[in-house]
Amino acid sequence: QEPLVESGGGSVQHGESLTLSCAASGFPFNLRCMGWFRQTPGEGREGVAQIDIGGVTTITESVQGRFTISRDNANNTLYLQMNSLKPEDTAMYYCAARASGYGRCGEQLGATYFTVWGQGTLVSVSS
Repeated sequence: QEPLVESGGGSVQHGESLTLSCAASGFPFNLRCMGWFRQTPGEGREGVAQIDIGGVTTITESVQGRFTISRDNANNTLYLQMNSLKPEDTAMYYCAARASGYGRCGEQLGATYFTVWGQGTLVSVSS
């Protein structure tokens, strides 16, 4: 069983909303900083949002006010609520977990800090 499985991607119109989910298993989800990243062809993985075990979040500037990250520790699930979607939000979205011992996320929202990755879910936004 994969440790992280994303779902909820799809094709939407400009201005619509989607909620991504990430089901975690095989590790203590409630003790890990978790994050969402996205990637387009030919580009590196961009940090979108992260949340620590205390619920403190970091949201990248380009999606602030539109995206919300949350977690349900009882059900080992991470969410990304995406509102007012734009064509430039089109990407593969990945869920990720930091390594054991990292319940706090730190200030940097970088892919190199995360060690466990899901397979991704595709979000496509048309104008």
